[in-house]
Amino acid sequence: MTLFTPEDLLLYLYKESSPELTGAIETALQEDWTLREKMQVLQSSVDELDKLIVSPRMEVVINIINYAREAVVEPVHHP
Repeated sequence: MTLFTPEDLLLYLYKESSPELTGAIETALQEDWTLREKMQVLQSSVDELDKLIVSPRMEVVINIINYAREAVVEPVHHP
């Protein structure tokens, strides 16, 4: 039985694993029910994380806008 790290399984879930690792995980998933359970838990966790929408606080947005206003450079006048 091959032991896979959580990083291996995440690479597989995000389709970033090597062809060799992908094949090994797929073979192991067919034969190892505990690995299938771990993969299902990991997949549901990844699905929940993907649903999260993170946005900055309004104070941060206002600070950025104010900084941009202050950073505007006056146009150069050519004689």
